[in-house]
Amino acid sequence: MTVIDLQIPGYVAGTWVIDPVHSHVGFVIKHMMVSKVRGHFGTFTGEITTAPNPLGSRVTASIDATSIDTNNSMRDDHIRSADFFDVPNHPTFEFVSTGVRFEGGEFFIDGDLTIRGVTRPVSLAAETPEFGPTPEGGTKAGFSATTEIKRADFGIDYNGPIPGGGTIIADKVQIVLEIEADLQPA
Repeated sequence: MTVIDLQIPGYVAGTWVIDPVHSHVGFVIKHMMVSKVRGHFGTFTGEITTAPNPLGSRVTASIDATSIDTNNSMRDDHIRSADFFDVPNHPTFEFVSTGVRFEGGEFFIDGDLTIRGVTRPVSLAAETPEFGPTPEGGTKAGFSATTEIKRADFGIDYNGPIPGGGTIIADKVQIVLEIEADLQPA
């Protein structure tokens, strides 16, 4: 099946602005080799342009690194430090898409992710977007995507050993995005 044959119910081409009140930018990382710690960022912005052909769509987003919340203020302060995000020198993360693919029945958004001044390519596995009207007469879109990155690829290699082997924090981080966006006037 080609994308041209693919029918996305209610698909709307246009420019969308992320609604931060109804969106979630989160992550999951293994801690002490036995459990997972979850966190999110409270402040972020972004724009999505859905093209008439979904493969021509694009995304830009910015995340305020100071807005990290892992439900532990002491840990959050440490993550903002030079050991991890180095927020005084790198206050934002940036994502700029480089393409959209449809393979094996799934969408992928390829792009460049910049964390701590280091830019690496990433590929987001995206669910088929959903579109619908708002009670106020506008139009909303929903986008869900996940990816996995390695902290060390972005120069975040702080860690501590565990007696008997292992590390306190895993290198792999799962990123989870649940985005609601508002269609902008043409």
